[in-house]
Amino acid sequence: MVKIRLQREGKKKAPFYHIVVADSKSPRDGKIIEKIGTYNPMTDPCTVVLDQEKVNQWIKNGAKPTDTVKKIIENVAK
Repeated sequence: MVKIRLQREGKKKAPFYHIVVADSKSPRDGKIIEKIGTYNPMTDPCTVVLDQEKVNQWIKNGAKPTDTVKKIIENVAK
């Protein structure tokens, strides 16, 4: 099963995330299929850069976003 999820980057206590498409069996920071955006919770307000076309294409092809990514996508769509 393919998931759209966060991949953690950055230093300790300074997280930065890539929004990626990956196989659900691969580890959190392991092999990915495609990078479709970034999420930086350290800025005020949080910074999200997302390729909406790729997100819609992957969801149409059957990829399931995690709960956190689903909330991020909904907030970007507003």
